[in-house]
Amino acid sequence: MNDPVIVQKAPFPVDVKEGQKLFWCSCGKSQRQPFCDGSHQGSEFVPVAYEAEADRTLYFCGCKHSKSGALCDGSHNAL
Repeated sequence: MNDPVIVQKAPFPVDVKEGQKLFWCSCGKSQRQPFCDGSHQGSEFVPVAYEAEADRTLYFCGCKHSKSGALCDGSHNAL
């Protein structure tokens, strides 16, 4: 598997609404970061679905190395 493009070494804060369905970009090539725009087509990467459980601010991974899926887990600190 190829490594994803590191977009930034910090999370993307995003205000979400309960029930909102989002697709996080796992390849790092999307022009709509942190969300998918289909740029992964033809690669082994696929977007990661996320459904918001409540209205709040979430921090989506910007380095594309999070071990907990779409949300930041601090992995960017080790890059």
